[in-house]
Amino acid sequence: MTSEAITLLHEAKQGGAREQGKLLALYANYLKIMAQTQLDRRIRRRVSPSDLVQETLLEAHRDFSDFRGATNAEFVGWLRQILVHNLIRVTEKHLQADKRDVRREVYIHKLNASLEHSSSRFEHVLAAPFESPSSELGRHERMRLLADAIAELPAEQRQVIILRHIEGLPFAEIAGQMERSSGACRMLWLRAMDQLRGKLDGMEFE
Repeated sequence: MTSEAITLLHEAKQGGAREQGKLLALYANYLKIMAQTQLDRRIRRRVSPSDLVQETLLEAHRDFSDFRGATNAEFVGWLRQILVHNLIRVTEKHLQADKRDVRREVYIHKLNASLEHSSSRFEHVLAAPFESPSSELGRHERMRLLADAIAELPAEQRQVIILRHIEGLPFAEIAGQMERSSGACRMLWLRAMDQLRGKLDGMEFE
């Protein structure tokens, strides 16, 4: 059996606008998690991760003919690059960064590296609810379904998983951000992981 994402990618590349929309929608939750980890905290009251993802998906749909890859990994990488450009744009707009400053190139490099690191951390969350992936297809299918499962959690459980596993923060720092004690954050995290395992239990992958 073929992955839904692979099937849609193939059909979308044949020019199917409906398939393009369905394919992009599959990665909305993954992109939202990535955007949340990279969006500067100073501008989150003015720009939300959801706003960035919406713009990213609209641009990807508009420019789909520019995508030259053929695999899930290449497609996810292409989406992440569009997200990076949107993160840079809103940061420059709201923090008044000088576009001519050579530091902009340094920032772009750091943002790409940070996003790659966050994506790698995200993959490691799989070690808890999933068996080790056996193929590139399986890995990206797990990433997508894991993002969907995290999106279904209550807001505080979702936040503690992202802070702990993707941003890699210790419970002491998580406590400061969530305005709870370290012990309360640890208990919240344990409940969140139980909920996540329950949502993913029994899922089968290629």
